[in-house]
Amino acid sequence: MSGRYDRALTVFSPDGHLFQVEYAQEAVKRGSTAVGVRGNNIVVLAVERRSVAKLQDPRTVKKIWPVDEHVCMAFAGLSADARFLINWLQRECQSYRLTLEDPVTVEYIARKLAILKQSYTQYAGARPFGLSTLIMGFDQDGSPHLFQTDPAGSYYEWKAAVLGSSSKTVQEYLEKHYTDDVAEDDEAVVRLAVRSLLEVVQSGSKNVELAIMKRGQSMQYMAADEIDRHITEIEKEKEAEAEAKKKKQKR
Repeated sequence: MSGRYDRALTVFSPDGHLFQVEYAQEAVKRGSTAVGVRGNNIVVLAVERRSVAKLQDPRTVKKIWPVDEHVCMAFAGLSADARFLINWLQRECQSYRLTLEDPVTVEYIARKLAILKQSYTQYAGARPFGLSTLIMGFDQDGSPHLFQTDPAGSYYEWKAAVLGSSSKTVQEYLEKHYTDDVAEDDEAVVRLAVRSLLEVVQSGSKNVELAIMKRGQSMQYMAADEIDRHITEIEKEKEAEAEAKKKKQKR
């Protein structure tokens, strides 16, 4: 159906599609799975860490980055595009702070990013950014936020969201298990983020990158041994649930 309608970014197909934007969204679907979960006092990002070359330094392959002292982001899609946008976001945060003497709100920076992305969908000689982002953080009043932006330039706020490959499976898990009680418990929020990611990712800290931010604190990457602790506890929970299910079926 694309035919000649995908040769220029600004040409709509007869049924209203912009194929270049859809191609960018396809790049997101092929990216690493990224999960964001918002609690009442904590926000968590968990990302699939794909295998790297034997001689490659894994510290240079990150999917979660700080944007300001109180804002960070994860992405799914093209890493080169992400590097450009991360640098742009960091400059935007500093410019806002220099001009207004206040830190940016999470919604402000998500909206600015969405506007930039949208502008790249309407001008000739450009192409859409091939990534979606999860932007999380705390506003000055202490309220937590989690926003998602996509290649088309849309942005939405979520309680829990997922990007990348296998996103449908993980989103269904989050919709089933996210509750107000979970949001009250910081440990439960972290556990939900990790467990939802493990629905589509192999167990082990080498396959998971995780960052947390608590009210009044900067983003922190979770250490590998701490991730392994959560994964071990989750696997025990799964075994107990499977055993209880078997007993119920026997009855």
